[in-house]
Amino acid sequence: MTLLSSRPAHPVDPGLLSRALEVAGRLANDASDVITATAGRGARPEAKESPFDWVTDTDRTLERHTRRVLAAEFPGIPVIGEEFGSDASAEGAKYRWVVDPVDGTANYVAGVPWCAYSLALVDGSGPVVGVVADPYRAQIYAAARGRGMRANGMPVRLADRTSTAGAIVCTELARNGPWPGMTGFVAHAAEAHAGVRVLGSAALAVAQVALGHAAAAVLHSYHEWDVAGAIALALEAGAHVLDRHGEDTPLPVDGLLVAAPGVADEVLSWWQKAAE
Repeated sequence: MTLLSSRPAHPVDPGLLSRALEVAGRLANDASDVITATAGRGARPEAKESPFDWVTDTDRTLERHTRRVLAAEFPGIPVIGEEFGSDASAEGAKYRWVVDPVDGTANYVAGVPWCAYSLALVDGSGPVVGVVADPYRAQIYAAARGRGMRANGMPVRLADRTSTAGAIVCTELARNGPWPGMTGFVAHAAEAHAGVRVLGSAALAVAQVALGHAAAAVLHSYHEWDVAGAIALALEAGAHVLDRHGEDTPLPVDGLLVAAPGVADEVLSWWQKAAE
């Protein structure tokens, strides 16, 4: 059984919540325009730690733009980003912004229509505001604590699922390939007549659960900037957000399971059995 805590969320000033949601949405729209205008069209990738771990001019440009806007609109709130790291004041700060300018850079470079821009405002209780731009589908997904999730302004709320049969479950490869137990996890899903998909964007994998398109998403490893925005969506849509032990935390650091109500225990059991 999943172990769900009663961890209370810290109250957030309504004015800050509204301003953060508006500015984050504006930045997501900016990013979506840039990504759709440039994806697969002469992007100049540079390898980071491995030849497949790419960074492009677009990653850097969007993160710089995000940092400039956030510094002007929210002075004193530090920013943590994939390309330029953490502001010096981030440690111990009450709030922090977390940004991934292009989640799914390999797809972006190849012109594969599956990448995202992700931005979240985070406090000690987890995401306060989150936005994920899905440029190829012309969608902006946004959520704020206690205010629900919206897709292009339309409210989204998950219904309970009673089974994973016929459902999609998302996951992503680890940095060096399949994660430990991944083959067993896929086999358990197949036995339950569920299909596992690896599509190349952690943010969009989690967002699919929040949207009701997938029953669950399991991530063995990730960075905070990969998932913070999408976790905000999932929480406000009513999904369960757990670590590999079935415990909920502000932002799970020991694996991540995001699942629709009613199937979290089942998918968690596949994951735990596969690790045995």
